[in-house]
Amino acid sequence: MRLFLSLFSTVTFVASVFAMEPSDFQVGGFNFDRPSGWKWVVPSSSMRKAQLAVSSPDGGTADVTFFHFGPGQGGGVQANVDRWFAQFGNSNTNQSEEKVDATRVVHVQARGTFQSGMPGGTTTPLENYALLGAILGDDQNGDVFVKMTGPAAVVESAKPLFSEMVRAAAAVRR
Repeated sequence: MRLFLSLFSTVTFVASVFAMEPSDFQVGGFNFDRPSGWKWVVPSSSMRKAQLAVSSPDGGTADVTFFHFGPGQGGGVQANVDRWFAQFGNSNTNQSEEKVDATRVVHVQARGTFQSGMPGGTTTPLENYALLGAILGDDQNGDVFVKMTGPAAVVESAKPLFSEMVRAAAAVRR
């Protein structure tokens, strides 16, 4: 009986841990599937609707943050792209756009020294960092902003899964 209770407690604990780390989640009008191996993180700010962590074998970690402010909120697409690029100063930046089904997706990339911290506050320069960003357009529910920042090697290695996650969400709206 004691073995059964111990086993039951272990199974219950494991199930509760996995329940806290959803494999899929909704932000605004889009459903996202969390890529395998990416950790669910309790958002570090009330502005963040979801947050993930991507780790590399060498110990580096990149943050993936999801923002949704509602219809007509959040400062617009280009204002956010400009703000994200400003966090990297005079770094290498790139912006492109595509349509995924009916969804406009703006992609951004930056690489260089990232000024970590809240806009207008104290920042910490982090060298050899990168950014992958995507803004999924939704006039009805409000745009969704997805941003990955971290060591360049981690971000570059996660780029295929990031792109796949964003495109899959853009293709299937709720």
